[in-house]
Amino acid sequence: MLSPVTVEVVRNSLPAAANEMAYDLQRTSYNMMIYEVRDYCCAILGVHGELLAQNVGGVSHFVADLDVIIQDSVERFGVEFFQPGDAFIMNHQRVCGQHLNNIVTYAPIFADGVLFGFSMVRAHWVDVGGLSTGFGASGLAADPWMEGLQLDQVRVISGGEPDEQVMRMIRDNIRYPESSMGDLRAQIAACRLGERRIEELVSRYGMDDIRSSIDRIFVDSELRSRQVVEQLPDGEYIAEAAIDHDFVDRDDPVSIKAIVRISGSDMEIDLSECAKQRRGAVNSRTRAAAFVAYKALTAPHEAVNQGSFAALKVTIAEGTFMMAQYPAPMASWSTPVPTVVDTILRALSGAMRDRIPAAHFGTLGAPMTFFGMNPRTGRRFVVQSIEGGGWGGRPGEDGASASVSICQGDVRNAPIEGLELKFPILVEERSLREDSGGPGRYRGGLGVRTRVRSLVDGTWSMSMPGRNICPPWGLWGGKQGTVGYYEFVQDETSAFERVDGGRRMARSGSITWIRTGGGGGWGSPLYRSVDEVLMDVREGYVSVQSAFDDYGVVLKDETLAVDLAATETLRAKRLRDTTEGAIV
Repeated sequence: MLSPVTVEVVRNSLPAAANEMAYDLQRTSYNMMIYEVRDYCCAILGVHGELLAQNVGGVSHFVADLDVIIQDSVERFGVEFFQPGDAFIMNHQRVCGQHLNNIVTYAPIFADGVLFGFSMVRAHWVDVGGLSTGFGASGLAADPWMEGLQLDQVRVISGGEPDEQVMRMIRDNIRYPESSMGDLRAQIAACRLGERRIEELVSRYGMDDIRSSIDRIFVDSELRSRQVVEQLPDGEYIAEAAIDHDFVDRDDPVSIKAIVRISGSDMEIDLSECAKQRRGAVNSRTRAAAFVAYKALTAPHEAVNQGSFAALKVTIAEGTFMMAQYPAPMASWSTPVPTVVDTILRALSGAMRDRIPAAHFGTLGAPMTFFGMNPRTGRRFVVQSIEGGGWGGRPGEDGASASVSICQGDVRNAPIEGLELKFPILVEERSLREDSGGPGRYRGGLGVRTRVRSLVDGTWSMSMPGRNICPPWGLWGGKQGTVGYYEFVQDETSAFERVDGGRRMARSGSITWIRTGGGGGWGSPLYRSVDEVLMDVREGYVSVQSAFDDYGVVLKDETLAVDLAATETLRAKRLRDTTEGAIV
């Protein structure tokens, strides 16, 4: 009989192994996008790709297609193909459905001579060849060959011995071989650690009890998710949104439509009516948005595994930009995904008023990508970081400020000190962006403003198409948040140019402003307490003008003292005049 103690040990040991893999990866990788920004995930999977565990804080939208990578490999090679000591590399878009920089390594785990499953790491490399480094292929590449090196289920280590020809092929086709080959070794080392931890677990409890425990864990996760869904009224819920463009057809917005169907404890998320596959690089081939939204709605604090999604059906029509047919450019695959997640949540906002927040800034932050030649080292360099934005206000709490998108887990921006030490740039400002959060009873979180001066000639890649046609919306009387954009100038004597995605050749001394969007507000701002509005003004989150215009709070300019009588009169008049379905 299976002991409940064994089940709990296994329940905690599997994610512990993935977490330890993550710690190992961070400490051995060469690339700041991994060891500082944390753009990676580590996982343990079963023989048929079933997700057993992912590291805590791993990039959320990476989890959606790890299973299909293993399923494709097993279908292609057969289970007998894998041997102890093997390791594989994969980024091909026909299966992975993401930009080629997201490199997957995986290794078979053998316990008692039997294939137990696989350890896997997906991490962002700074370069994979192609037209441009980093995120630079956005708007330039028309197909995957232009975007970079495609690796389709390639064995890089056989029986513990590296395949030097494969290693050389990779090394010779990327711009930063020291960084990327170091990252490859770090990923494989993390996979090896995952192997050892699972082997130790099986040797302690036996294969049968481990597998029985995993089955029980899956059932528990499924039941917890179903308990949330079955509380919702049956029916079909619909919402729509858009992002401005796909980097190529700039006058043609990318439309998003989410249909959520509830039947008992089953949920279907249907994205089949989203825009068709695009010429620009916002295409993907992944269920990421649906998985992230479902997990956030059902059991966000529970460890993620295959059972977490057992009650979810995802429907995405072939040939849409969310299920693009190969070959399609995908360099900026993740740019629309946060807005798709917001749209799914918006569809359910009426059914889950006490849970659903207003929209967050809704893009992949604002990637900071600058590259060129570093005169201090005489070598190529590439700066990469992610500037976060504001989340939507939510029932009972303001939205978080300066945070990465809902899809990105514990990804964070790179520290200024590290950037300036390693690269020829000067970060002259990184601050919260006043008035960027949507006004509401619970205010939207604030975006960020970052000013960067280049100290050498180089190239900026600005891959953040705006949400000007569909700003981060408020809910229940809350107002929309601001949108993000870049500004660029070659020298301070000229006027700044607003840039909505693209590339700029930069001279030494040029300045780039990165301004990220804020989240929408939740509930009418006229019901936000005067003390909270005053505190926001004193902290620089809200201007005196916005306090008056949006919140109906009258402040004396010099002292910031509240004119209570004038405030009460102004708010009462606006409440009488309002027709919004606001919530107190």
